Amino acid sequence: MVNPITSSGSLAQEAIQAALRRHAQAMDSGSAASAEAAGSPSSANPAGGVDFGELLREGVQSVDGAIQRAEGLPEDVVSGKVTDFHEIAAQIKTADLSFKLALEIRNKLVDAYREVMRMNV
Repeated sequence: MVNPITSSGSLAQEAIQAALRRHAQAMDSGSAASAEAAGSPSSANPAGGVDFGELLREGVQSVDGAIQRAEGLPEDVVSGKVTDFHEIAAQIKTADLSFKLALEIRNKLVDAYREVMRMNV
């Protein structure tokens, strides 16, 4: 059976909660690292913050998972596993919006990279 959207929460809420958990973990490991020798690097990254690349990777995997689930829905309808068409439509729309959001984030990152490359040093 397809999980309803309301029970799993929106992708944005999941991403924010994951980022908050990772931030809390980084803060905990940062305080533990400060208690150790000052020369030892933090496990998250050298600056002691959250690894940006890892956050991007998790976000892309989350969007990919939503798209994969949405692509499997028509097969579930044909086989009779799913009968709630409004849930199917909502999940497909959620996957579509998640993809569009990820695309816009990518576009902003590319624009920021191009702006940095245009800077004179």
